Amino acid sequence: MTFTPHGRHLIAGGWIAGEATFDSSPAEGPSHAFSAGTPALVARACAAAEAAFPAFAATSRAARAAFLDAIAEEIEARAEAITGIGTQETGLPAARLEGERGRTIGQLRLFASHIRDGAYLDRRHDPALPDRQPLPRPDLRMMQRPIGPVAVFGASNFPLAFSTAGGDTAAALAAGCPVVVKGHSAHPGTGKIVAEAIRAAVGRTGMPAGVFGLIQGGDRRVGEALVTDPRIRAVGFTGSLAGGRALFDLCAARPEPIPFFGELGSVNPMFVLPGALAARPAALGQGWAGSLTMGAGQFCTNPGIAAVPAGADGDAFVEATAAALRAVPAQTMLTDGIAQAYRAGKDRFDSRNAVRPVHVTDSAGRTASPNLYEIGAEAFLADHTLGEEVFGPLGLVVRTGSEADMIGLAQGLQGQLTATLQMEDADLPLARALLPILETRAGRVLANGFPTGVEVADAMVHGGPYPASTNFGATSVGTLSIRRFLRPVCYQNLPAALLPEDLR
Repeated sequence: MTFTPHGRHLIAGGWIAGEATFDSSPAEGPSHAFSAGTPALVARACAAAEAAFPAFAATSRAARAAFLDAIAEEIEARAEAITGIGTQETGLPAARLEGERGRTIGQLRLFASHIRDGAYLDRRHDPALPDRQPLPRPDLRMMQRPIGPVAVFGASNFPLAFSTAGGDTAAALAAGCPVVVKGHSAHPGTGKIVAEAIRAAVGRTGMPAGVFGLIQGGDRRVGEALVTDPRIRAVGFTGSLAGGRALFDLCAARPEPIPFFGELGSVNPMFVLPGALAARPAALGQGWAGSLTMGAGQFCTNPGIAAVPAGADGDAFVEATAAALRAVPAQTMLTDGIAQAYRAGKDRFDSRNAVRPVHVTDSAGRTASPNLYEIGAEAFLADHTLGEEVFGPLGLVVRTGSEADMIGLAQGLQGQLTATLQMEDADLPLARALLPILETRAGRVLANGFPTGVEVADAMVHGGPYPASTNFGATSVGTLSIRRFLRPVCYQNLPAALLPEDLR
């Protein structure tokens, strides 16, 4: 199966063209023209989603699970075409896209299995107590119900797993909510093929035509129109802090505010405790360099900061990291804009007198070379901008003079997606002091590993306190992510014939 560009939007099951177009900017290969989204097209897609909601919300768990499985099968059937256009658009190697496609398919099938089980509905029943004194108790039944159409914004760094049929879309469809996706302009061809797969699955399983829509490209007015459309009941977003915060504020300012589940950025600090540092400084430095540069550092769980004790062992760690980074060639970034932002982030570090360059390179065009800097803990805490995410292979070593410094550093952190402890048994007392702090700062705390990569599983949490995400009680990865698009409804004294099938 090959990619045939037609550049149209998917609305109510049909491919719709707009008047304006934009050209894709692939890392390699030919550019293609795509229809650019408009607020009017957004309104049509939202209207189709609202029309589809009653029937889709009423489908059985088995039917929705079959729909998710069908999407997975249709994506799998288009594997070659997805890899072909995906590598051209993003510059990512074929192996990375094949792995991401496997994750996307596995996620859909995991969610299908999860909703078949039914435990996610959190069904509860308090039977009537007519003889209770002083007052009788009514019959109360509760379960989770879908909230309505959901808007999803595709991510630049994951053209499959966090985009058209990625985690937010899969979770919303599993919950029984139609989805309108604002495709990312960095990979419109990839999004188009995946939308074709979803459309085919809709036809195979008899789902309402408006259950999924895709709007490509367009300026910021398109995104604003999507999150402010009164028919949209929640938003899933993965992207920059500035862009996400602007959309979050729009959601909050609506006449009827809606939840905005945004993942906005994280530096994912790694704490190298003294025992681990003494035992394996070189191995830790090499491992950190590998995690830091994986995928040109374009992962939301990229560990950009390492807290390392001062002294000879810390020096050995820094040198091992620098040596490993010197062996990493320049890598292609996902877009020209991301590459430009990476250079701007590096310039911020270069301009700070308190920051010592360890391994500094120049990047040009759409490529990025790794950079490493070092700073003392006190100076780091005095400049909050150094704790902001630089999307790319840039690392900062924060040197601590004591255990109290390391604890103070943890206390001074903003919200994070992850926090890592590199430790040995001898480090347990310090780890015990750090853990209660890190639990309040991160959605996932890990030991003796590197956070790059997120397992799709029941127990996974991919979220955290602001600014890592806009809702600290939610996750965008794993089966718990489905709960974002559900709300509890209590049914009091309803006859069985009126109750949802899952409560009878």
